[in-house]
Amino acid sequence: MGQLFAAATADLSALVHDEIALAKSEIRADVKRGVSGGLFIAVAGVIALASVPMFSIAIAYLIHFLGVPLGGAFALSGVLHLILALVVGIVAVRFFKRIQKPERTMEGVQKTAEVLKTARPRPATKEEIDRALGRIP
Repeated sequence: MGQLFAAATADLSALVHDEIALAKSEIRADVKRGVSGGLFIAVAGVIALASVPMFSIAIAYLIHFLGVPLGGAFALSGVLHLILALVVGIVAVRFFKRIQKPERTMEGVQKTAEVLKTARPRPATKEEIDRALGRIP
């Protein structure tokens, strides 16, 4: 009975190890997409912060030069900068929406759970028993 349990434990351990490897491979691609989305958010933040003090005043005076009252020119300049930040933010959101669930891993885990519910133990081979007991590396 102990040998059977040892063999079942070894099989289950190998199965879990394989599913973890599958999850890592699927998640790796999503992490890259997440990093790209994060990079675009950082760029949006830098553009919004760095451009506001540098160009807002210049744009406001340009608009004022075209005949708009000075207060309205400054307000319009701020709106233009917010629109730019919004566009870059939308690009970042699109990157994040492309991140997918690890579908294959979830399917594999569900199948494993179904198999384990209906699984009946089989006698372990001598090699499996020896490996489980550490006699074979």
